[in-house]
Amino acid sequence: QVQLVESGGGLVQAGGSLSLSCAASGSIFSIDQMSWYRQAPGKQRELVARITGGGILNYADSVKGRFTISRDNAKNTGHLQMNSLKPEDTAVYYCYAIIRTTSTEVRDYWGQGTQVTVSS
Repeated sequence: QVQLVESGGGLVQAGGSLSLSCAASGSIFSIDQMSWYRQAPGKQRELVARITGGGILNYADSVKGRFTISRDNAKNTGHLQMNSLKPEDTAVYYCYAIIRTTSTEVRDYWGQGTQVTVSS
């Protein structure tokens, strides 16, 4: 059984930085894609950043130039470095991954979420 566990959330002042991590565990053949989503109170969950197995990166316009997504394939982990944080970045951040448990079996998984709060 595959699990995603996020860590690194917390409270930070505007202009500060936080680093989130996502550790995938279980029977993993490979990870096709890792992404970070966020959901603020009263809003829909939105894509923040994505990194494909081939290393292609996508970012939401609102975080371009401030956030950096990366992954460590050997450790089955992903990271989101968040700099120049703004109060509007406050949300629960979720790790999402498309994982192959065998060469032909693939499905998606969500982490439990980690709270990021940016004070003004």
